[in-house]
Amino acid sequence: MNTKPVNRTQRRRPELTAFLRSRRARVTPADVGMPPGLRRRTPGLRREEVAQLSGVGVTWYTWLEQGRPINASPQVLDAVARTLRLDQTEREHLYHLAEVPYEPDSQLPAQTVDEEIQGIIDTLDPRPAAVYNSRYDILATNPPFRDLFFVPQTLDIGIPNVLWTLFTVSEPNCPVVFRDSELPLMVATLRSSYGRHVGEPAWEEFIRRLSAASPHFAELWAGGNVLPPGPRVKTFRHEAAGEMRMTSVSLSVDGMAECRIVAYTPADEEARRALALLRDRRERLWPPTHAQAVAGTRKIPLP
Repeated sequence: MNTKPVNRTQRRRPELTAFLRSRRARVTPADVGMPPGLRRRTPGLRREEVAQLSGVGVTWYTWLEQGRPINASPQVLDAVARTLRLDQTEREHLYHLAEVPYEPDSQLPAQTVDEEIQGIIDTLDPRPAAVYNSRYDILATNPPFRDLFFVPQTLDIGIPNVLWTLFTVSEPNCPVVFRDSELPLMVATLRSSYGRHVGEPAWEEFIRRLSAASPHFAELWAGGNVLPPGPRVKTFRHEAAGEMRMTSVSLSVDGMAECRIVAYTPADEEARRALALLRDRRERLWPPTHAQAVAGTRKIPLP
């Protein structure tokens, strides 16, 4: 019995053929402003029509649809995707099948979350949780996150961003302990995301402004290290609960490119008791209706 594994490229070729044929079949001549013609045997566009509309040779497109080993540039694949009216998910699928590196359309990082995502992080109480985009902007928080990370000294910064808080607040007021080891990791994670946005005005301005505000950030940024997000144990401090060790876990959010839910779970019993203390303190000092009103006005940088 032959148990030789199937080559991934060989497996992709029939998938690419089937995908392009199915997408071609659903686009009618009328969809692209062409006369329907007589005696058409195909339900959609012909290969030569796709080639003409995409500005490529008929032979080249035929070989692409047949899955032959040809070189396809992103520009040509984009032209074919436009002709076949592919949405973003289908376009990405075409790139993968054609074995061409896919880069999503440049766009500003997400700045809001819907009610469902907010509801998810709220149900994690008493565990602190927030939603970050790839630039560490804070898009949403739950009450225990605000309990632990509210930094009054950063109210006048006006940018709800983790890195702005950690690099601009004084060390005694910073909720993160061991900044010398934590901050380089966060900057390396930021740079791994930056690679997808090099040259974009919003990102370049963010890096420029934070470098000007913090020589420490500028020094770490110049180091060029990269690191993906991942689970880590961090130590935090709170004036009422003391220090606590927490494990951070990142979860991607479908439909929100480059965004993640970051949840913190107690790493030991001391941290668990500290979170319970903060929750009791909040419920005692901030009745639910008042706490919701305050939360709605706290557009502040929090880690």
